[in-house]
Amino acid sequence: MRGSLRLVRFRGPGGPEPRLGLELPPGGDEILDLSAAEPELPRSMRDFLSTGGTGMAAARRALESGGPRVPRSAVQLLAPVGDPQKLICVGLNYRDHCLEQDVKVPKEPIIFSKFPSAITGPFDAIVHPEDSSELDWEVELAAVVGKEGRHIPEAAAMDHVVGFTIANDVSARDWQMKRNGRQWLLGKTFDTFCPMGPALVTKEAVTGEDGMGWDGGQGWDGMGGRDGGGDGVGMGTGW
Repeated sequence: MRGSLRLVRFRGPGGPEPRLGLELPPGGDEILDLSAAEPELPRSMRDFLSTGGTGMAAARRALESGGPRVPRSAVQLLAPVGDPQKLICVGLNYRDHCLEQDVKVPKEPIIFSKFPSAITGPFDAIVHPEDSSELDWEVELAAVVGKEGRHIPEAAAMDHVVGFTIANDVSARDWQMKRNGRQWLLGKTFDTFCPMGPALVTKEAVTGEDGMGWDGGQGWDGMGGRDGGGDGVGMGTGW
């Protein structure tokens, strides 16, 4: 994980507005207050990522200079990206999950989405809709797009990924699989149905040495759409 950053958003002693920070160390007791160390940086993670190398260089500078820190216990950790333009989700892309759901393994990826309004913090409460009796959840790996693009070739896919985070794909299975024509969107995108975080870990943390591969090329331009900074692509048992 040498050279990687663990970017977070939080609310804390500096005021009610969300701030950017760095988690020190992974799961550790302190947050480096990046918004205090580099006040010219945007407070939105999506806007921060749109600065490209400039923002990352500022984050590394703050880390190296030992910028102001706050106790983790004194802050509320938010979803690392709270305002993406889109959440692109991939379903049924693990054979074991297909067997668990008693469905055929699809020949092509199943693509669906969640509304950004479903995003909530990693430790926030999930609201159980009153008209659903079949709530389910799945822990997922989510790739975060940091560089805008369209019709991206497979060989260049990782050039557009800034890093990864953890997402919880919460589903109302009765709305997804039994009601209203089995439209996945309806069962997947209730408010609070996408807890995310706590950290966005930059892709330097993922190397061939740790045995984790990444093949994210297929489907990047499957609909000819544009992926922008801060957008999420979820890969896992459900999205």
